[in-house]
Amino acid sequence: MKQPCVYLLSSRRNGTLYAGVTSNLPKRVWEHRKHLVEGFTKKYGVDRLVWYEQHETMESAIAREKAIKSWKRAWKIELIEAENLEWLDLYETLF
Repeated sequence: MKQPCVYLLSSRRNGTLYAGVTSNLPKRVWEHRKHLVEGFTKKYGVDRLVWYEQHETMESAIAREKAIKSWKRAWKIELIEAENLEWLDLYETLF
């Protein structure tokens, strides 16, 4: 699945959120799940894929990530719950 994607990770339902962008979502989420990525996600245990969106170009994915990062937390929660009401970990659905 090599395609530009924006994604949201969570530590748990309504937990700490993280927005990221990548061209290889399964690989990147695996790195977060194994705590191989130093920084915020490792420090706060943010490793559950709760939302993602595919894009045609990396430029559009980066623009969307920047927009989402500037959103209020409530808007991010609405975005997640519009497609994933139970906050299920979507990692396994990537394969």
